[in-house]
Amino acid sequence: MGTNQDDEVEIDLMELFYALKRRIWLIFVAGFLGAAMVGMFTAFVMKPVFTSSTMLYIVNKTATLPSLTDLQLGTQLTKDYKVMITSRPVTQKVIENLDLNMDHETLVQKISVNNPSDTRIITISVTDNDPFIAKTIADEITEVASARIAELMDTAPPNIVEEGNLPTHKTSPSISKNTIMGGMVGVFLAMLLIVLEFLLNDSIKTPEDVERYLGLTVLGTIPVFEKEELSASTGKPGESRRKRKRRMRQSAVKEEAV
Repeated sequence: MGTNQDDEVEIDLMELFYALKRRIWLIFVAGFLGAAMVGMFTAFVMKPVFTSSTMLYIVNKTATLPSLTDLQLGTQLTKDYKVMITSRPVTQKVIENLDLNMDHETLVQKISVNNPSDTRIITISVTDNDPFIAKTIADEITEVASARIAELMDTAPPNIVEEGNLPTHKTSPSISKNTIMGGMVGVFLAMLLIVLEFLLNDSIKTPEDVERYLGLTVLGTIPVFEKEELSASTGKPGESRRKRKRRMRQSAVKEEAV
């Protein structure tokens, strides 16, 4: 008659802690290698990205002191303007004017339109690997979008608050940030491998493991002697087997000679 027993995996946190502690050198090495590899890849392989931004104010020049209703209407129009700026007629006009070697979808991925909270200012940001191209595209989009909005809304074009800046510092990637992330990933992977090795290792190491996993009682244990202790019992401490055999043969020859 067989009995069905559910397999239970018991994890001794102290043993797991000591398993990690014994391999702490591996964790540090993995973290160092991960940080070094990602840092070098970021510095020498990844291309820098620059961002240029412009600003539009949606109230035209003829507007008087705005009322509450005007402010609410302007907030709603801001959302409409954000859609118009990235519309296909605007991007296609920009591509034609600047003779860009890209399509509508590629250009839209470079454009970011934001509206700061409680304002009617639209920020148009353009990212590119070349800072001059980023500024040129940002300025051209502002001009084309402003004319397109005035045409569709049948009103004066929005005011340009700020033209595109020529970026001197890259927006991304960040070498320090990527290096830290690479080190953290290396540490995590090393710890994961150590934990998996600990969980998959089902060998019996101690009498407690015999009682825990096999349900048997240990009657006795056989001590394991170290190499030096074993050598001391059969010969000189630290003596190798070859030297011990040679010494025994020499002793036997001397006894026969006597």
